[in-house]
Amino acid sequence: MDLVGKVLNNRYEIIKKIGVGGMATVYKARCNVLNRYVAVKVLREEFITDEEFIKRFNSEAQAAASLTHPNIVSIYDVANDGNIYYIVMELIKGKTLKEIIDTDGVLSWKWSVNIAIQIAQALEVAHRNNIIHRDIKPHNIIITEDGVAKVTDFGIAKAVSNSTITAFGATIGSVHYFSPEHAKGGYTDAKSDIYSLGVVLYEMLTGKVPFDADTPVSIALKHMQEEAVEPIKLNPNIPQSLNDIIMKAMKKEPSERYMSATEMLEDLREVLKNPDGNFVRMADDVTIARTQRVPTINSNTGETSKKEEFQEVEKKKSFFSEHKALKIALIVVLVIGIFVGAIFAGYSILNASKPKEVQIPNLVGMTQEEAQSTLLGLNLKYKVIEERYDEEIEADVIIQQDPKFIENFNVLEESTVEVVVSKGKEIVVVPTVVGKTQEEAEQELEELGLKVEIIEENNDKVEAGYVIKQEPVEGEEVAGKSTVKVYVSKGVKMVTVPNLIGKSLDEAKKLIEEAELILEAVITETDTTKDDNTIIKQTLEAAKEVEVGTEITITVNSLPQIKTGTVNINVRSFTGYDSSDSSSENTTNTTEPEEPKNVDVTVRVTSQGVEDTVYKKEVPEDTENVSATFQGIGTVTVKVYISGVLEKTEMLNLNQDNPVLNIVGNR
Repeated sequence: MDLVGKVLNNRYEIIKKIGVGGMATVYKARCNVLNRYVAVKVLREEFITDEEFIKRFNSEAQAAASLTHPNIVSIYDVANDGNIYYIVMELIKGKTLKEIIDTDGVLSWKWSVNIAIQIAQALEVAHRNNIIHRDIKPHNIIITEDGVAKVTDFGIAKAVSNSTITAFGATIGSVHYFSPEHAKGGYTDAKSDIYSLGVVLYEMLTGKVPFDADTPVSIALKHMQEEAVEPIKLNPNIPQSLNDIIMKAMKKEPSERYMSATEMLEDLREVLKNPDGNFVRMADDVTIARTQRVPTINSNTGETSKKEEFQEVEKKKSFFSEHKALKIALIVVLVIGIFVGAIFAGYSILNASKPKEVQIPNLVGMTQEEAQSTLLGLNLKYKVIEERYDEEIEADVIIQQDPKFIENFNVLEESTVEVVVSKGKEIVVVPTVVGKTQEEAEQELEELGLKVEIIEENNDKVEAGYVIKQEPVEGEEVAGKSTVKVYVSKGVKMVTVPNLIGKSLDEAKKLIEEAELILEAVITETDTTKDDNTIIKQTLEAAKEVEVGTEITITVNSLPQIKTGTVNINVRSFTGYDSSDSSSENTTNTTEPEEPKNVDVTVRVTSQGVEDTVYKKEVPEDTENVSATFQGIGTVTVKVYISGVLEKTEMLNLNQDNPVLNIVGNR
């Protein structure tokens, strides 16, 4: 059953599968209510029809949800969507301890002890709540990116009063980490988890488990019957005291192990402080004394003494035979006296040797001087185990204490209270990282405990990947963990040349500006196949990547304008008609003067290589002005025909102001 993409109960959106266990599959999901990533553990499909498994699954959730501790994975929700039963848990970024062991092999003993302490702290809380994990193994321990160990998968934990028997009559867990009693399928309690923790610590320090074989049954038998090779023989670098801690935790008999996680914690902490110490106490060996023969006395003196002693005893027997009531009274008094004396003596010895109990004080918030004075008055010891910077708490003030202050919680006199002391705000002098690579800058600042914010900028003077500037600047004092803004060059900015062909001049200028190019020049050409005032050429190829500020020249199509011209023709000047001549002739004649004849006047105009007739009409030969208007482009050629004969050819520039051509003949 693949749940990726499904939303459970309209809240948990399944993103991807991140793990598969014996009982359940684990997914990464987003909680749409709280807008956070979580881990959703879904009961595997083969178990949903088994009521016992479902009960056990729910029991796990209820048990684990009651545990709150930094070393335990938190449980947020328990629900089911139809036949999908699931638990919503804290999503941890990190690796399992098993992955780390597989990658690194043998781990350093101090780091291993630190991890074991965190696991033991988690078990301490669980055991106080009567919850036994029963599956402690590296696979169920996640190490966060900050090095915090978190115990997960209380999948087989079971709330108990004193102890619990293996569920369902079969063993549960991982056989390499079983306690002997777990392997037998018998009773398990808190000491079973301690055994498993010993195995985990063994594996961290040696890179291998103490018992291995071809079959699970064979491994289980080794847990029950064989003694493990001491880890110090496989890794001579570990202290003898740490070797003893592991061997004590892995004792076959539960009674010979640590009685609680708290007891084991004490030795784990002590080994960090005193690795060469001899503080691990193993269970005492029981020695059975052999029966010894008492020699007889054969001397004469001895014989005489025995005879007298026998006679004395016979006298006493005779006396008590005659006074039976007195005999009984004496026996009763003797027994009571012995009993009362024993009680009194025991009580006196206990009181004489037992330290007094005192209320643990609350030291958090006190100065060191105040804390030491308080503990001295209670006959308690003071020990600083750590000093660390704190943004809110002043220097020399107690941040934490162990044991913690709990109302009505007493400790014995002479007990040690360990404290963590504040060093106040951490002040860091910011170094210069300008001119360094981004990686160098990040490493240097992070080593000083500062956070880094990378801001990329284009820069035509600084090579890509190098720091241009920083905020705060060099030498400025800031609080620890402050953020330093580091501006890193992306080099010269490249832009894509836009396609300007067909655009208007204004559109082209806007696109050039948006692309951060420079318009070098605008030239004009005439292309009658393209629209007027549109871009017909560009010097940079469209879609090409160029640097910001590159120059570009564009060519604008400029079509000639159509203008109107006028031609005036004096027809009479071409025909030579003279009315006076006609009159003089008529003076000698009695006839009437002749009327002027009509002539055909044609005007043809050539524009852009195309000739067109703009005027054609018959008019009297004495007409002094024939006017014709026409349209053309630029300079045109005007031809005048009289009665079909070309009489005159002239040029007219239509682009001039008031383009008018007056044509006169030569007659």
